[in-house]
Amino acid sequence: MLEMFQASVRRAPDQVALRYFDGELTVAQLDQASDALALTLLDRGFQPGDRLAVYVQNNPGFVVGLLGAWKAGGGAVAINPMNKGRELAFMLTDSGATALLCLDELYPAVVRDVIASRQTRVGTVITTSELDWQTRDDERVLRTPRRPVADGTLDLLDIVAAHDGRRTEASAPKPDDIAVLTYTSGTTGRPKGAMNTHGTMVYGCYNFREWLGLTSRDSVLGIAPLFHITGLVGHVGLALLLPCPLVLAHRFHPAVVLDALREHRPTFTVAAITALTRLAEESSRPAEDFSSLRIVYSGGAPIAPAVNEAFEARTGIYIHNIYGLTETNAPTHATPLGATAPVDPASGALSIGVPVFGTVVRILGDDGEELPVGQVGEIAISGPQVIPGYWNRPEESAAALPGGELRTGDVGFMDEEGWFYLVDRKKDMINASGYKVWPREVEDLLYTHPAIREVAVVGVPDTYRGETVKAFVSLHPGVTATPDEIIQYAKENMAAYKYPRLVEIVDELPRTTTGKILRRRLRDNPPQESASR
Repeated sequence: MLEMFQASVRRAPDQVALRYFDGELTVAQLDQASDALALTLLDRGFQPGDRLAVYVQNNPGFVVGLLGAWKAGGGAVAINPMNKGRELAFMLTDSGATALLCLDELYPAVVRDVIASRQTRVGTVITTSELDWQTRDDERVLRTPRRPVADGTLDLLDIVAAHDGRRTEASAPKPDDIAVLTYTSGTTGRPKGAMNTHGTMVYGCYNFREWLGLTSRDSVLGIAPLFHITGLVGHVGLALLLPCPLVLAHRFHPAVVLDALREHRPTFTVAAITALTRLAEESSRPAEDFSSLRIVYSGGAPIAPAVNEAFEARTGIYIHNIYGLTETNAPTHATPLGATAPVDPASGALSIGVPVFGTVVRILGDDGEELPVGQVGEIAISGPQVIPGYWNRPEESAAALPGGELRTGDVGFMDEEGWFYLVDRKKDMINASGYKVWPREVEDLLYTHPAIREVAVVGVPDTYRGETVKAFVSLHPGVTATPDEIIQYAKENMAAYKYPRLVEIVDELPRTTTGKILRRRLRDNPPQESASR
C-alpha cells in the first residue's frame, strides 16, 4: 500500500488527494503530513512492526494516520470511533498497539481512562480535530470550538506544522506485512483482528480500479466508514492508487453529504444501501444532485429489488451490487458495470454478482464437498485478496481458512449463468445497516445489568436497517426494570450500532431439552410489544 501511494506521489504530486468541506490536501501535502507523523512516532520509540491505533471518523487525519504508520515501519489498527472504553481497551490490548491517534473529543470522553488503567502498551497519544484541514464550521455535523491539546498528548496539526521536510528512512513494507488490523467479531462474540496485509489490500484496490474502469479523472465520495474494509479499500486505497480526490464529510449526515455531493461532484461511490436511500430521500432534486455519479455500487447488506428500483426511479442511477468481507479486503463478487443483476425467481433475492478478477468461489455442503450448480451451501472463497489469518488466533484462523480458502459462514448458490446469490447467514450474526453485530457480545454486556437474569439477542426485520438488534430478557425475582432503562444502559456502554433498539421482558426464555436458549424460536416469533428507540 505504501509503495502504491509513493508511486502516485512521483506520478501526480499536485493532484488533489482529499477534499474535506472547504479544505483540500494534494498528494504531495498528504505525503509531507504523513512524513511528519511517521518521524514523530519514530522519535518516540515506535519500532518496525509496531502498530498505531486510529480512532477517528472520516477525516483527513485518518488517512494521514494510515500512511504515517506505514512510513514508520509498522501497521495500523482501525477502530470504530463509536466504540466505548471497554471495547477500545480490548482492541488496544489485543493488538498490542503502542501509539494511538484519536479525535480530540474522544480523549476526555473515552481514551484518558483507558490509558490511565494501564491495560495497554500505548505510550504515545496524538489527537486530531474534526476541524483540522478545513475552515467551514458546519454545526450540523462538526463541533466547536477546537479543543486545547490535552496534557500528555500531542496534536497532529502541530506535528505537521513543525515538520522540517525530513523523510523517513524505515524499510518499505513487504507484501506479507500487516497494513491494517480490522476487528471483526467471531462466533463467540470475541472480536478478532483480521490481518489485512499490504499485498491483499493492494489487490483489492486494483480489483476496484480494473472492474470499474476508474482513472485519475474520477473522484470518490467517501460515504462508507474508513475504519471498515469498504472504506479502507474502496475509498482510501482506491483514491491513493489512481490517484484521485477522496471527498470526506466527517460522519454520515445526509444533508451534509448531499452538500459535498453538490459541491465537489464526485463520480463514484460504494456504500451501504441504507446510506444511499437516506441520501435520495433527503434530496428534493435527486436527479440533479446525483448527476455527477456515473458509477454507484452497494454492499454490506442485501438489497431488495424494490429498493433498487425506487432508487433508480428517483435518481436515474442503477445501483450495482457488490459483495465482500473484511477477510477478503472487500470485493469478491460484483455486478459487471452496465449489467443488471438478475433476481432469483424462487427467493426473490437480487444476485450479489459474479466473481471478480482472480477469485475462485465454491459452494460447499456440510461435509465440505463442493456442490453442483443450483444447490445451496456455504460460500467459500480463495484468491490473492484473502487474508492469511486472524491476529494471534491460530485455531480460529485454521477453522475459517483451511488451506487458505475462506469459509465465509454465508449461505448461497450459483445459477447456471454463473451469478451468485446470498440466501442466508449460517450463524447468528445480525446485519444492521451493514454493521455486523454478534448476539453474544450484546448479551455479555446486558448480563452486567443487575436486574437481568437471562438474555437472548436476535436480529429482527427492520424496514430501514434491514435488521435491528432485539433483546429478550428475564429479570431476577423481586427486581424491576423497564425496557427503556435496559436500552439506555446498553446505549451508554456499547457502540451505537450494537445496542438493542428493541427489548421485551419475558418470564422465561425458550430452551432445548439440554438447556440451550433457542434464539431461532425468538427470531421467528417476534414479540407483540417492545420498547424501541
